[in-house]
Amino acid sequence: MDGNGRWAQKRSLPRTSGHSAAETTVIDVIEAARSAGVEWLSLYAFSTENWRRPGEEIDFLMRLVRRVVRKHAALLHARGIRCRFLGAEDPRIPASLAQDFADLTTLTEANRGMTLTVAFDHGGRQDIVTAARSLIRAGVSADAVDQARFAAHLPVPDMPDVDLVIRTSGEQRISNFMLWQVAYAEWVFPPVLWPDFRAPHFLECLHDYRNRDRRFGGVTPQANGEPER
Repeated sequence: MDGNGRWAQKRSLPRTSGHSAAETTVIDVIEAARSAGVEWLSLYAFSTENWRRPGEEIDFLMRLVRRVVRKHAALLHARGIRCRFLGAEDPRIPASLAQDFADLTTLTEANRGMTLTVAFDHGGRQDIVTAARSLIRAGVSADAVDQARFAAHLPVPDMPDVDLVIRTSGEQRISNFMLWQVAYAEWVFPPVLWPDFRAPHFLECLHDYRNRDRRFGGVTPQANGEPER
């Protein structure tokens, strides 16, 4: 969800104004994804690297996220959305916010309409380290480790591989996001800044994705001289 700071800068506003404006986009995209039949939606809200930002901005983000979670919890539950958080383990996260995350997870855990994963204090490399430590603690021998077993020790083991990554504002970097799960993801880089991103932009990205030929390292039947089925 890139572009909050630049959105504010273009309007001669503080960066925090861009973060506040992003709330409308978050809800709009969640509703658009649910209506379009998306079963899993992940939002990268705060990375392990974002702790390097100025303390005032971090404090604002913590307060903003808490307000957004508490404000929209009932709506998310009413929509049948299961909410989970990937990361959220750093002791610098305020205890009140961590409790709000836990409460929302508990409130919505039986919902099956769509799974919304909020990556907060998330880093893909840290997830891989966590899985490696878990395997070692479990006493799994080196010869017994394969991709399926490794994935089972990731922090959210039932999360499917990512099909599509949408990175707004034109930035074209992975930025330590779900490194294991995005191995074969398709990528779209819309130039729109996140606070201006709306349901039509999201649906356009889905349309782009659905028109792509995903070969996963193989070839299409036509390219291989085989009839299309």
